[in-house]
Amino acid sequence: LCGGTGYCSGDGGRFHLHEHSCGRALCGAEPAAAGTIAMTNTISDPILASAQESRVWKKFRAHRSAMLGGSLVAFFILIALAAPILPIPDPAATDWGAVRKAPSWSHWMGTDEIGRDVMSRMIWGAQASLLAGMVSVGIAVLCGVPLGLLAGYFGGWTDAVISRCTEALLAAPFLILAIALAAFLGPSLTNAMIAIGISATPIFIRLTRGQVLNVKFEDYVDSARAIGLPTPKILRRYILPNVLPPILVQATLTIATAIIAEASLSFLGLGQQPPAPSWGSMLNTAKNFLTQAPWMALWPGIAIFMVVLGFNLLGDGLRDALDPREH
Repeated sequence: LCGGTGYCSGDGGRFHLHEHSCGRALCGAEPAAAGTIAMTNTISDPILASAQESRVWKKFRAHRSAMLGGSLVAFFILIALAAPILPIPDPAATDWGAVRKAPSWSHWMGTDEIGRDVMSRMIWGAQASLLAGMVSVGIAVLCGVPLGLLAGYFGGWTDAVISRCTEALLAAPFLILAIALAAFLGPSLTNAMIAIGISATPIFIRLTRGQVLNVKFEDYVDSARAIGLPTPKILRRYILPNVLPPILVQATLTIATAIIAEASLSFLGLGQQPPAPSWGSMLNTAKNFLTQAPWMALWPGIAIFMVVLGFNLLGDGLRDALDPREH
């Protein structure tokens, strides 16, 4: 410094023009050392990520009910995927000589009112139920998460408009809204999935918005703003990854709700249309033969119960495994 003591950081203009030439020269090994430090930090990130994944997986495996739920979900998904190659009858094939036959060696789960094999229709119906649950939740996530990010991060009028629309949708019960939308769009499995997805969207908007409000004032987000990163990159790189765990848990739990909603719409004739099999439409037919052929309602009811139980247990296990406060 060209002056005496007492100067502070605001007196940078008092530095000599050639002050840097009088300082200590860098050693030749210093750039290499800096590179080594940078490389070490780069390598440690995957190691930390791997340790985090190992901790989550260890906690999940220790959760017995979560493992049971995951096994149930995996079983039904495997059955649905293997339906085309399994040695089972055509689910639409009728046998007028075996109308409402009780379970036997030839028909393990019995037959329905026109002689169709119930087990074959159960297996093929799993495709419709699981597809409806996953696709409808996918629609809700793809629509709700971006809107929640925008509402939580920008606030102001953006937050006000999105929040008021969300509250308007939440004012109607989930299933009632889904029935109204499905009736408006027309009876089909595709329209049922769209209706369920739209009805579930407000759940993910509110959840994402609340998580973003907790994250956007963190130091690393402020640092990203300070260095001039564009808003889309901040949302994609720093905010979205930190709000994904609760969204993943909610999506798993909502799949169970969506499967029940699809079964309800099919039961009312607004979902999968005959003769294509669906657990809900099978229950709709079985309600007329509860005393003559109770197995027609028994097996679809058990299947819906088991798959919904599996997704609920799986969601609870994921919530506990992804929660850093749980030990």
